[in-house]
Amino acid sequence: MGDKVDVWQGTLALMVLKTLETLGPLHGYGIARRIEQTSGRQLLINYGTLYPALVKLEQEGYIASEWGVSDNKRKARYYRLTRAGRKQLAREARDWQQANAILARFLSPAEGRS
Repeated sequence: MGDKVDVWQGTLALMVLKTLETLGPLHGYGIARRIEQTSGRQLLINYGTLYPALVKLEQEGYIASEWGVSDNKRKARYYRLTRAGRKQLAREARDWQQANAILARFLSPAEGRS
């Protein structure tokens, strides 16, 4: 397994929104573990990193939360995607895809360029 990589600013929010879209309501620990799993364990998400992102997303209206009980019978805050969050996810995904396409042009071999 390679080195862990840092999360680019703004990508954690996108990963949280996508995780909630894919899996539905989930507590913070579950969100963090899913992001790690999806990244092939290349990202390590701790609660100190995740919690501020969850608070910000909730303040922006992209996610909502309520208290529930986890599988291990502990009280946990469950987060879900809102309608505004679905729209934001679509916007952010489109923006990241466009940015990645631009970066790919710069990082590709200079085919036929002088």
